[in-house]
Amino acid sequence: MADAPELADLLACPRCDAALAPAQDEGFECRGCQVHYPLLDGLPFLFSAPRASLGEWQARVHHELRRLEARAEKIESELLDKELLPLTRERLEQVRDACRDQHAKLAALMAPLLAGGEPATRETYIALRTRLPSDQGLNTYYQNVHRDWAWATGENAAAADIVLSMLPEAPGRVLVLGAGSGRLAYDLHQCTKADLTVALDFNPLLAGIGARVSRGEAIELWEFPIAPRSAEDCAVLREFDAEPARPGLEFVLGDALRAPFRKAAFDMVITPWLVDIVPLDFAELATRVNGLLAKGGSWMNFGSLAFDTPEESRCYTLEECVALVGQTGFDDVEYRTDRIPYMCSPASRHGRMEEVVSFRARKDKTVKTASRYQSLPEWLVTGKEAVPALPSFQMQAASNRIYAFVMGLIDGQRSIADMARLLEAQKLMAQQEAEGVIRDFMIRMYEDSRRSS
Repeated sequence: MADAPELADLLACPRCDAALAPAQDEGFECRGCQVHYPLLDGLPFLFSAPRASLGEWQARVHHELRRLEARAEKIESELLDKELLPLTRERLEQVRDACRDQHAKLAALMAPLLAGGEPATRETYIALRTRLPSDQGLNTYYQNVHRDWAWATGENAAAADIVLSMLPEAPGRVLVLGAGSGRLAYDLHQCTKADLTVALDFNPLLAGIGARVSRGEAIELWEFPIAPRSAEDCAVLREFDAEPARPGLEFVLGDALRAPFRKAAFDMVITPWLVDIVPLDFAELATRVNGLLAKGGSWMNFGSLAFDTPEESRCYTLEECVALVGQTGFDDVEYRTDRIPYMCSPASRHGRMEEVVSFRARKDKTVKTASRYQSLPEWLVTGKEAVPALPSFQMQAASNRIYAFVMGLIDGQRSIADMARLLEAQKLMAQQEAEGVIRDFMIRMYEDSRRSS
C-alpha cells in the first residue's frame, strides 16, 4: 500500500495556485508571490492576504468580547430594579455570570489569534479583490459547535449515515469544503479508510475548536439557547470532547472560494451545507470542485438547495442542479432526499426537521478552470473607475434623500402629520402617503434604538 499523502504536498498558493514550500520559521511560503502563510494555533492560515485576514479576524474576536462585556453590563444595570421577581433576578445573575465566564474562556481560546500583532493595512487585501463575508461573524455558526461536539441529539449520526451511504469504499484523499467545526469530517474519517481527510473552513473559532477536540482536548464554552426550555437553560456550560481521531485528519483555514490546494489533489470533495451560502452560481462552484478532483474522483453534496440570490434564474431546482453537474465534467449522478432533525438543542425549544438533498457525481473529465474568484469589482478596487448608476443605488439614493429630509425635521416640536405636510409642500410626496411612510420609518428607527440600547 502506498504511503499516506502529507497535507503539505497538497497545498497551493491561493493567489497563484503554485505549490507552497515550508517556511524557514513556521508555516508556508509562496516563492513566486513572496508571501508567507503562517500557522494559527498549528493550522495553516491560507487566505490570499494572510496579514489582512488576520487583522479582520482579530477585529471580529474583539467585537465579540466587547459584546459579551456589554451584555453583562446591561444585565447588571437591569439588576438594580428592586421590583424584579426573585426568579427573574436569579435568571439575570446566571446569564450575567455566564457572559463574564464566556469572555474569559473565549479570550483564552483565541489567544493565538489575538497575539498575532499589529495587522497590515488593507491595500493588498482590497487589491486582491478578497474580503471576509460581512454577514459571517465569529459567532454566525456558533450553535453548530454545540451540535457537533456537545449535544446528544442524533443529528451528527443522521448526517454521517446519509453521507456514508453514498461514499465509495476507499475514498483516499478527502476534502470537506466549509467544514465548520469539523464533526462531519471527523465522523467520516473515523468510519472510512480515507488516507487523508482535510477539513477546510474560514472561521478560526470553528476550525480551531474542531482541531483541538479531534486531537482529544476537552473545551468548555457556554451555550445561550434561542428559546430556553427552563430557567437553567438560559445559559448552559457545555463540554466539547471526543475520542482522538486516527492519523490523517487535518484542519486548514482558508476560503472555499479560493481553496488553497493543488489541482486534482483529492479523490473526493464533500460540500456540506455550502452551496446555499456561497455567492457563486452553482455551475461555477461545480467547475471549481471539478478542478480539485482527480479524474474518477467524486463530488458529494449534502444539505440545502435554498439559493440566496436575487436572480431567479440562479435559484435552481434539484433537477436543474443535476443537469448542471452533468455539464461541468461529471457523470453518474446519484441523489436522494431525507428528513432529519436540524439544530435541535436539548436546552432549546427552537429546532426543526429539515429536508436535505444529497448527491454524488463522478468526475469524468476536466473542464476549463473558472476564473479566480473576485468579491469586489474594479471600480471598488482602484477607486478610479466610474461608480455605476445601478438601479439599486438610484433607488437607495432617492430613499436616503427623503429620510435625511425627515430626520432634519425632528426638533422635538413637529408631529408626523406636520412632517407629512412639509413633504407635500416640497413636492416630494402627497401628505396622505407621506404619513404612512414617515410612520414606518420612525417605527424602524424607534425599534433600532431600543435594540442598540
